Amino acid sequence: MYISKVSLVNYRNFANANFQFNKGINTIIGENGSGKTNIFRAIRLLLEDASLQYAYKLTEGDFNRSWDKGKWKGHWVIISIEFDEINDEEAIQSLFIHGVGVAAEDYVKKATYNLFFRPKADIRQKLSELAEGDIVGLQAILDNITILDNYETFFTGKSTADFNDPNVYKELVGDFENVIFPSTIDTSKFGSKIPHQLSVSKEISFTFIQALRDVVSDFHNNRTNPLLTLLKNKSGEIKEEDYQPISDLVEQLNESIEDLPDVQNIRSDIKSTIQDAVGLTYSPSSLSIKSSVPNEAEKLLQSLKLFIGEPGEDYEGGIHELSLGGANLIFLTLKLLEFKYRKSKDTFANFLIIEEPEAHIHNHIQKTLFDKLDYGDTQIIYSTHSTQISEVSNVENINILAKKLNFAEVYQPSTGLTPESINQIQRYLDAVRTNLLFAKGVILVEGDAEEILIPIMVKKVFGVSLDELGISLINIRSTGFENVAQLFHDSRIKRKCAILTDLDDAICDTTINEDDTDRLKKYKRKVEASKQKGLERKATLDAFEAGNDWIKVFYAKHTFEVDFVTAGNGWEVKKIIKQVYTDQDTIDQSKTDIEDDDVAVYGKRVLTMAKQEGKGWFAIMLGKHISFKTEIPNYIVDAILFAKETYSSNIIADIIEYRMNKHFDEDNALDFSSCRESLTKYRKEEATLDDLSFDLDLIISDDQLLTFIDKLK
Repeated sequence: MYISKVSLVNYRNFANANFQFNKGINTIIGENGSGKTNIFRAIRLLLEDASLQYAYKLTEGDFNRSWDKGKWKGHWVIISIEFDEINDEEAIQSLFIHGVGVAAEDYVKKATYNLFFRPKADIRQKLSELAEGDIVGLQAILDNITILDNYETFFTGKSTADFNDPNVYKELVGDFENVIFPSTIDTSKFGSKIPHQLSVSKEISFTFIQALRDVVSDFHNNRTNPLLTLLKNKSGEIKEEDYQPISDLVEQLNESIEDLPDVQNIRSDIKSTIQDAVGLTYSPSSLSIKSSVPNEAEKLLQSLKLFIGEPGEDYEGGIHELSLGGANLIFLTLKLLEFKYRKSKDTFANFLIIEEPEAHIHNHIQKTLFDKLDYGDTQIIYSTHSTQISEVSNVENINILAKKLNFAEVYQPSTGLTPESINQIQRYLDAVRTNLLFAKGVILVEGDAEEILIPIMVKKVFGVSLDELGISLINIRSTGFENVAQLFHDSRIKRKCAILTDLDDAICDTTINEDDTDRLKKYKRKVEASKQKGLERKATLDAFEAGNDWIKVFYAKHTFEVDFVTAGNGWEVKKIIKQVYTDQDTIDQSKTDIEDDDVAVYGKRVLTMAKQEGKGWFAIMLGKHISFKTEIPNYIVDAILFAKETYSSNIIADIIEYRMNKHFDEDNALDFSSCRESLTKYRKEEATLDDLSFDLDLIISDDQLLTFIDKLK
């Protein structure tokens, strides 16, 4: 038996979420605050015996956070777990088909286990009696609802309803907007109510390992000490007579300590001092000094401590002496061993839930640990924001959390893809490229020059990094854009993906004349062939992006290097000519070529330079001379604006302030006082971008910042 689906409705930051899981190891990816802890808490409420009590103590804070204050009233929290490959054993079947004596023909292989947190029957009755559209009557009922007095928790099994379907929610719970509440409900859709004494948690092995562990404190706490837990589990398997010889030795040791002359002398001195102080009448009748070394099995176990030597060291120290990473690794290992012990017991299913295991663990250890993490008939679900761990994750077993305003969405990146497509993506997602699973937006490139220079240009020109914008720039090299970009889709990852590629339009007249030299003819044929390939590439990519709002292709008219010079950056290229050429005549001719207005001339020169050095190394050389004056080609700016859906006023303001400061540093005669006043007002939402544009245009009218702002509007 394994968890195939978890549905959350109105729970914490999930308005309507659907997690899909498979057998084996499953990964949940998401940034901080996206809800990884909340999905695990939801699972624990249903499957962890220790958390069951909290299922009956939900609060206002457990309702969806996208609602305004008080809007939760009357609504339901629904947590539903779907199991697949359910065992035929009657004990587990009864949880989903409640009743005595389950017939073989009634056995289920797939069923749900649900938690409903809903208004009590009297409230539901009042809602059902409302006339359609009676908003005033509805509000009167809702105003008097409290969690403590008017809500209840109940569990069911074998429901038939898709609680993620908004229409189903309206049918079963009600339509609050139009004030339509059901008077009768097909109870089978909720499933069979499960009595309090029955619980899935009693029939399975479930271990949860939480994130942000204070390892040292946990080891000192007898309740949370994983070593003690392991020892207790083992002690239950050891016969009492095995402990008796130890107990006898401890008793002898206590007696020997008590009989020490110094101990007896101190006992006598204490007794006589008391008698001298208060007299015989008020003195204790007896007084002893006893050794309290424990002789009980459990207390003996509590006295045991773990000592460990760090790799490459001979010294063995306590947990408190280990590095944080080393201590966390030991803690995680012991919890995994605890799970193995639990798993060895007779249970119908085994679940191991691990929250952010990468905390303070070295990258190489992360990858090795989770590459080897496999317990056969155990379903493992872990959350992470580590690319090292996600690298070893199967893309079919990944759920991605996307943080929105006060709520989160869940994406399954393999939904609807063919096995061949999934295999292609799986091979591609190495440790670096898994960044695209974490990013708020993605830019795909296929050249080393773009990969190297675009991040530098964005940082130098706008004063913010692509990381700060939440954009991952991924070099797909020869993988093919379509193979990777297909991840971004309404059915898969709902994030913007910009594709940057070259149109390879001809930089010269490709007409072959009779008086052309053989070398020139060859060059023209090469340029024409590139042009035709560019047109073919555009036709393919245009068809690929059609109908998919999450993908858009942006083309360099020629190539990145040529368009870089076309944008007005020839001066940067000229700075590295002496690094490319040593012959003075060639150096001089190259400078002349780059300064030429004809793309046929400067285009050929910059491509020749890039080819000679290698495009990657050429980009590295060029990157050293990028500054705030560099003009980012328009197609790249458009791609950046597309990849990140929204730009906060703070980010825009920071970019504007950065540009003004850079201009002022170069020319302190520039008067930005009016601009700064407008910027301050803009940050306070007292001015618009139009106001800022007007002021900036008066001072730096030719700055690319103005184009950037225009594109933002």
